[in-house]
Amino acid sequence: MTASDLPIQAIATSPKASKDAGLAPLLLTIVELVRQLMEAQVIRRMETGGLSDEDLERAAESLRKLEEQVIEICGIFEIDPADLNIDLGEVGTLLPKAGGYYPGESTAHPTILELLDRLLNTGVVLQGNVDLGLANIDLIHAKLQLVLTAKPI
Repeated sequence: MTASDLPIQAIATSPKASKDAGLAPLLLTIVELVRQLMEAQVIRRMETGGLSDEDLERAAESLRKLEEQVIEICGIFEIDPADLNIDLGEVGTLLPKAGGYYPGESTAHPTILELLDRLLNTGVVLQGNVDLGLANIDLIHAKLQLVLTAKPI
């Protein structure tokens, strides 16, 4: 299996989004973002020899099945899969255009997917405090520490 067997791409197009789709487009957008992010990590590990041929074949098949399911659900809700790639204005788009990004290669206008892939590849630590309240009364206090990386720690 080669890297060209796992292209990172936007999904093919189908009918216009239905007004009755509700949260389906948002949920499918998140699923597609995560799917493409996992695909990028599979490609990175394949290129570094971090996956056996068996693992690579299983990962590629799982990614293909997930993409097929996303397209099928888009059809059910009459959502154009191209609409899953949200344009965030000056920030850019959420997902790359077909063939527009390959893990490890930088582009002039990176998408959110590309930025997340880079963060996972290098790792990032996030820390913060969250206070939730109602009527000026703090009810929930949370101290958060999160390590995001695609590499085992």
